[in-house]
Amino acid sequence: MTLLWVAVVPVKHFAVAKSRLDPGVDGRRQALARAFAADTVTALKAVAEVPVVVVVTADRQAGRSAQGPGVVVLEEPDPGGLNQAAAAGIRWSREHHPEAAVAVISADLPALRPRDVSTVLGLAAAHPRAVVADREGTGTTMLTALPDVAVEPRFGPGSLSRHRADGAVVVSAPGLVRAARDVDTAGQLAEAVALGVGSETARVLDS
Repeated sequence: MTLLWVAVVPVKHFAVAKSRLDPGVDGRRQALARAFAADTVTALKAVAEVPVVVVVTADRQAGRSAQGPGVVVLEEPDPGGLNQAAAAGIRWSREHHPEAAVAVISADLPALRPRDVSTVLGLAAAHPRAVVADREGTGTTMLTALPDVAVEPRFGPGSLSRHRADGAVVVSAPGLVRAARDVDTAGQLAEAVALGVGSETARVLDS
């Protein structure tokens, strides 16, 4: 029987997201943050093992743009924050799809492809909790947990060590660079562009 997954994508308010991209993107920071999230969600929606994508955000525009078949939009809790948003999505998944595993995925993976996600989920299915490390090897781009396995999101600087301390196993494979290349800086954006970004990010960069 195929293990199904609910993907949880916490999306920061675009007014404050990706502040480290300035001034390297010529005033397009908010547009790029929006595009990163859109391309991430688009990739997830195309993964057969992911019937539901849960977007958790305090940004109404982000919520409106994410709406569509297979997408559930939740309002970020108050007080909010990345980990609070992720936890809200995990709770929704456990309540509505207890038979499914859950994957919390960063909203800034503009080069992500559906096959990357499928590979990660296939590897993660062998572990109660798993993580994908970012390219720098200190942060986390994906955090997963099997059905009935408790998991606490601990995203932020240095999150990889915190998730590992909670029992998450780092999963990796050749060719998973797109799943690891989150974008916070202009240099990281250049790396993502070299890998091939999604259509929304490409459109903003070409504008």
